[in-house]
Amino acid sequence: MWNYEKRLQYPVKITQTNPEMAQVIMTQFGGPDGELGASMRYLCQRYTMPYKEVTGILTDIGTEEVSHFL
Repeated sequence: MWNYEKRLQYPVKITQTNPEMAQVIMTQFGGPDGELGASMRYLCQRYTMPYKEVTGILTDIGTEEVSHFL
């Protein structure tokens, strides 16, 4: 079903590091308002939702948020 190739879509050549930008990027992924936090909120809220239709939507949204940082 899946074919995983570990290669970049475009070649990347890093000439110098930028720790400040790296911190901003990491915050977007794992910070309180990042992709990981958003996906966990959606996926946890689905268990307290009384309506099955909305449970499916929350699962879809949470899964989409997880795909943003993979």
